[in-house]
Amino acid sequence: MVKSDISGFRNLSPDARRGAVVDATGLTQGDGAVLSGRDILPLELANGMIENVIGKFEIPMGVATNFCVNGKDYLIPMAVEEPSVVAAASYMAKLARVDGGFTADADDPIMRAQIQVLGVTDVEAARDAILAEKQSLMALANSKDTVLIGLGGGCKDIEVHVFETSPVGPMVVAHLLVDVRDAMGANTVNTMAELLAPRVADLAGGQSRLRILSNLADRRLVRAQVAVSFETLSTETLDGAEVAQGIVEACALALIDPYRAATHNKGIMNGIDPVVLATGNDWRAIEAGAHAFAAQSGRYTSLTKWEIDAENQLVGTIELPMALGLVGGATKTHPAAQVALKMLNVDSASELAIVVACVGLAQNMAALRALATEGIQKGHMALHARNIAIVAGAEGGDIERVAREIVALGDVSVDAAKRVLV
Repeated sequence: MVKSDISGFRNLSPDARRGAVVDATGLTQGDGAVLSGRDILPLELANGMIENVIGKFEIPMGVATNFCVNGKDYLIPMAVEEPSVVAAASYMAKLARVDGGFTADADDPIMRAQIQVLGVTDVEAARDAILAEKQSLMALANSKDTVLIGLGGGCKDIEVHVFETSPVGPMVVAHLLVDVRDAMGANTVNTMAELLAPRVADLAGGQSRLRILSNLADRRLVRAQVAVSFETLSTETLDGAEVAQGIVEACALALIDPYRAATHNKGIMNGIDPVVLATGNDWRAIEAGAHAFAAQSGRYTSLTKWEIDAENQLVGTIELPMALGLVGGATKTHPAAQVALKMLNVDSASELAIVVACVGLAQNMAALRALATEGIQKGHMALHARNIAIVAGAEGGDIERVAREIVALGDVSVDAAKRVLV
């Protein structure tokens, strides 16, 4: 069983950290070598993944510790270039762990495919005609993927959306609702949409145009919650009740103001995207779905809510679409993505979605806590100091020395680092 609260993890060398992760998760030494990032993506393999390949671009891979979700421990792989993200998620998970960790659940993995039909003279009649043939259309959609059907997936329903007017005239759009099981689902639903498009167009009396999935996966939502006591939130200088109230007040602005909500939600995605990227999933699809979901009411707002409950606990919740997969795409072609999923030890795409949502909630808690206490820059700049030291020319052991000294001086700048380095 994985133990995610590894003592002194942040103080170890990269090699020692990797060894601790391998030991904690039961990975092999070969898996550890892959996680090191040393020539694990051959240029030939990269050339087969995308077009016009000229090389590879590397970013750091870190591991967030301390996560406990639904009573199970996880070590979280995070591929990200921004300092403070991994540390912040780990620390908030440590606080959450004191009071039982995170709880979460996910919907069935239902994805939408849209079939757009134009040139329709009577959109209501077209809708009725399509819905009258729903069962036969679903049977046709399911006829080409016996493996998916055998796993309990497949097309489960069809909706029809009509638009009396548009820039190109009346429009009918059929939505296929497909249970994609452990896949992200793009290829599956796109194939079904293309298969059904001619028949749907005939029924509607028009011509089919777009036949593609929607990244607003609003039938594939994940919800996570964390409750933290005032005692756990207390700092050396602030009472936990003050910290909790500050977090609630900081979130309130994101709930009512889209300018703040954009930055608030970006902070959530600071936690989510690195896990999605590390596991070979499509972080752009997750971003698109999250932000579209945040604007569904017609006003862009926060993806999280924070409040104080009757038991004097700070309670945070998040809900958003989470279309992730364990099979297909880079999850199966990129060696590091395969080992990252092995490290996570998740049994389904839904479990992966649950864990990722909890990381987003933890990251949001970290940002709001910083804003409500010492301000966002103090902790961030302290962690950014190593980057500044490197830019100033520090190498080897001088990097940590210069970083510590410029933080102590309260001047995290290249000029200060150069003076210390001399």
